[in-house]
Amino acid sequence: MSVTVNGKQVEILISEAEITARVNKLAELISIEYKNTKQLVVIGLLRGSFIFISDLVRRLNLPVEVDFITVSSYGNNTESTRQVRIIKDLQTPINSRDVLVVEDIIDTGHTLSQVLKILNTRQPQSLSVCALLNKPSRREIDVNVKWTGFDIPDEFVIGYGIDFAQHGRNLPHIGFIKNSK
Repeated sequence: MSVTVNGKQVEILISEAEITARVNKLAELISIEYKNTKQLVVIGLLRGSFIFISDLVRRLNLPVEVDFITVSSYGNNTESTRQVRIIKDLQTPINSRDVLVVEDIIDTGHTLSQVLKILNTRQPQSLSVCALLNKPSRREIDVNVKWTGFDIPDEFVIGYGIDFAQHGRNLPHIGFIKNSK
């Protein structure tokens, strides 16, 4: 099945039901890992992670605090520029705290690697990553991701919070743009 978003054909890659089941499992695993934490600081990388983080946090059986950092490496393109700009920084202090970074998609690893370096300078007690989507074939920089929702092929994807030029974030599933290369 396919839909049209901003004049582009989008083929469904991961259904809404598959996403829900995987988010439930990730929340279970994270809750077990952090069962002894005083309060987990969950940091979402905006904007693509906002739907994923809201679904994940609601399913965590833990005391949590949520904050966001906004970075950009794509602009309105389908290829990363590899230049990360911090647009909005955290408001929450993370020194000596357990921190979980929630990312929508890991592609080359450049963005996440730079964000983790910045966060590590703030001396968290622990720093882990949960990513909804992973493109291992595109990795240029090794990043440690503790939890991954789905490994996907090298396609430009949209839906479930992920956009193409600010379109398609509201799709309940994840799809790929046909002929995006």
